[in-house]
Amino acid sequence: MKLVKKQSTGGAAPASGLLGKAINRRTFLKGTGLAAGGVAVAGMLPTSMVKKAHAARPYNPQGDITEVKTVCTHCSVGCGVIAEVQDGVWVGQEPNLDSPLNLGAHCAKGASLRNHGHSTRRTKYPMRMRNGRWERITWEEAIEEIGDKLLELREESGPDTLWFAGSSKASNEGSYLQRKFAAFWGSNNVDHQARICHSTTVAGVANTWGYGAMTNSYNDMNHSKCIVMCGSNAAEAHPVSMQMILRGKEKGAKLIVMDPRFTRTAAHSDIYVRMRSGTDVPLIWGILWHIFENEWEDTEYLQQRVWGMDRVREEVAKWTPDEVERVTGVSEEALYEVAKTMAENRPGTFVWCMGGTQHTIGNNYVRAYNCLQLALGNIGKTGGGANIFRGHDNVQGATDVGPNAHILPGYFPLSEGGWQHWARVWDVDYDYLVGRFDDGEYDDGQGGTIKPMNNVGIPVSRWIDGVLEDPDNISQKDNIRAVMMWGHAPNSQSRGPEMKEAMEKLDLLVVIDPYPTVTAVLGERQNNTYLLPACTQFETRGSVTASNRSIQWRDQVIEPLFEGKPDHTIAYLLARKLGFADEMFKNISIDHGEEPNVEDVLREINSGTWTIGYTGQSPERLKAHMRNQATFDVESLQAKGGELDGEYYGLPWPCWGTAEMGHVGTPNLYDTSKAVADGGLTFRARFGTEYEGENLLAEGSYSLGSEIEDGYPEITADMIRQLGWWNELTDEEKAAAEGRDWKTDLSGGLQRVAINHGLAPFGNAKARCMVWNFPDPIPVHREPLYTPRYDLVSDYPTYEDRRAFYRLPTRWESIQAQDYSGDFPLIHTSGRLVEYEGGGEETRSNPWLAELKQDMFVEINPADANDAGVRDGQMVWLEGPEGGRIRVKALVTQRVGRGTVFTPFHFGGHFQGEDLIDRYPEGAAPYVRGDSTNTATTYGYDSVTQMQETKTTLCRVTPA
Repeated sequence: MKLVKKQSTGGAAPASGLLGKAINRRTFLKGTGLAAGGVAVAGMLPTSMVKKAHAARPYNPQGDITEVKTVCTHCSVGCGVIAEVQDGVWVGQEPNLDSPLNLGAHCAKGASLRNHGHSTRRTKYPMRMRNGRWERITWEEAIEEIGDKLLELREESGPDTLWFAGSSKASNEGSYLQRKFAAFWGSNNVDHQARICHSTTVAGVANTWGYGAMTNSYNDMNHSKCIVMCGSNAAEAHPVSMQMILRGKEKGAKLIVMDPRFTRTAAHSDIYVRMRSGTDVPLIWGILWHIFENEWEDTEYLQQRVWGMDRVREEVAKWTPDEVERVTGVSEEALYEVAKTMAENRPGTFVWCMGGTQHTIGNNYVRAYNCLQLALGNIGKTGGGANIFRGHDNVQGATDVGPNAHILPGYFPLSEGGWQHWARVWDVDYDYLVGRFDDGEYDDGQGGTIKPMNNVGIPVSRWIDGVLEDPDNISQKDNIRAVMMWGHAPNSQSRGPEMKEAMEKLDLLVVIDPYPTVTAVLGERQNNTYLLPACTQFETRGSVTASNRSIQWRDQVIEPLFEGKPDHTIAYLLARKLGFADEMFKNISIDHGEEPNVEDVLREINSGTWTIGYTGQSPERLKAHMRNQATFDVESLQAKGGELDGEYYGLPWPCWGTAEMGHVGTPNLYDTSKAVADGGLTFRARFGTEYEGENLLAEGSYSLGSEIEDGYPEITADMIRQLGWWNELTDEEKAAAEGRDWKTDLSGGLQRVAINHGLAPFGNAKARCMVWNFPDPIPVHREPLYTPRYDLVSDYPTYEDRRAFYRLPTRWESIQAQDYSGDFPLIHTSGRLVEYEGGGEETRSNPWLAELKQDMFVEINPADANDAGVRDGQMVWLEGPEGGRIRVKALVTQRVGRGTVFTPFHFGGHFQGEDLIDRYPEGAAPYVRGDSTNTATTYGYDSVTQMQETKTTLCRVTPA
């Protein structure tokens, strides 16, 4: 497949010819009508296809229109938006043509953001359910009643009886306060959407080379010679990112797409590979087999910067072309072509999304991708890297500093040391925090016991089991009895029927969201259910982190609609009722009697998050970046001239040291061609200096300008002393740094001095291909629990069941012990649509989007449709092996291969064929409703993170 190469003058260069005038990019796009926010990506349409769009909005020639910069609240690209506000009303919007991330482009969702500013489908005021009916109450009543019930349950069952989902759609400040709220309540039973989208990525990547994040950026793909996409359908999931992918392709990059489904992204590919869902490890090892066989690996890079590739070679040697084809269905010729193309076109980037993460061995998939990129020397290179496209607009930021069950903000561990660090940042006694938690000791799953304060909480993927499991099998005092869904869509989780049962069993259920989610209607509850109207991010201000780690500032567009309140205000009101507001907000001023100051919250994040360099992005610096967007280069994201000359857009983390130090941000992780002060880095030394006598530090590889021209460990106060640099610290810095390291020195002095000498604060080590502390140190293939190839189970079995894991028992082999493939012959996989986002409640409540996709559907191959007696457009039942079933419309298509069906996961509001419209508050039901795909998905969780399995299960399809 080939695309016609187009001539381009570049994004910011002046052009002429429109009405005979010289114009810049912004004027050109406004003149052609593209700036009106059409549903197509602006940079991908010829002007002959574009007509002037006239927005239907009130026009008052006497009224002033204020333009407010904000950021789209859908996927993680971070598209800029200009909101037009007149007399406090959001009357129009333009794409932000100066944003270096989207260059004025919008997808359908971004073009329709203004609906948030006037939607009548919102939750308008606090409500409670009484005797099965919704009734309006005041905020005071809601906070009092919810608080009283929580305190009652805490007294009876301890603090762990409350579980709540924070949000990847909250701002950095809002999501940080959600995690802090859980800490001061006294429980780690808090989590968010990242658990079920990229937790296997974070674990796999962080344990390979140091940080669990996208290494490069969408923009950096302009420099790629080869772009490999595996389990990523960017054309629909991250539409605006496709302009960068296609720009790279126009410059000569080869595009390889590997996916069980021929997606809209695959339609642009030079090479398309269709494999059996659930077989990514043998697929990647099949590619590496050819690379090793032909000696295409980067031997110098491996010697200097990679440890453990010899162990990978041993595993890869088992995956001969014949065995790879037997397991994956992909021929030797196809994978040889992929391997040769990648080898001949370096640097190459590797893109993956949830198609590669949502599996019972998702961490193995991720680490296999990593090993492939390391073998080719593609990590730490401009145009290379692991470009991991995140889903929600702030899922990266919420992962970094927000509500996670297994870590504290900044990825600090739940150990005493981690808690001591944050106690210092929060200026509270460590013993005070200890006293907030249950002091019992429970099974740690390793043959010992552990206190809840130091034990990983129940993740979002498993809260159902926290309610339903026998309490004797749970490593906490009692079952979960109260749940808050604080910006989370439950239909994005698997095992829908059991979720309904769990909701009905709860003593208290609270939904905090701009819209009533599926939580509000799924369980047949009668009482003790509350809806609290949270604001959208357009009704408040704060920062948001795009997938490339750039942090952007959102200004407030409009005042809160109806009776909505921002997340941070709700956190304060609940904390005040529950008795810990004074301690929780000690260093944060409270505006208007109830709203924590957002800038103060960000400064507190800056003061504690040294691990990942969230320390240099002060509110003032971020606001300056928004003012100066036009000065940033589209490809490098570096400012060219102006007051921010040399800085990278959004100060992508790590932005080392304090804001006063003025670090420029890190555009590409692990790039040794730049000095650390200029955005360069090494691989992180987080795994020690040796393993079983083998050196883990880099050999002869170091960042530009480093005064240590070899590997070195993490920076500590003692190390700075030994190097003779101690007196470069100020007296105040010396006092703060004494006995500390680069992560816990609250002054930032250790980081400053290390960087002045060209050193990376986190050391200089080799990436490791063998993660010795994971269940599978070298990634191996294991058949899915519900596999269509039961003949392969004996060769590639799953794990043994475990008694306690994330406080709960987890089943693997007891499920795989039964062959379901005879009664359920079709692989069921799921994914995104361009029209909707996440659980879909917001976007299906948007009339402009609802018009575009009105039916929940299943894609089915013509051969399978004929076998089932199904015709295109017919209503069918899709039933899973655990009893869940959904009623959907059949879309007969070759996009899926024979034996595989696909459903989108954005639908809700129906349950097993029944429309739940009568359970919504009056006037609040989404315009489009349908069965949730996860009503029919099944049990299955990753062995490291408890990521749910939604990409490979089984089903059958029959006429409805």
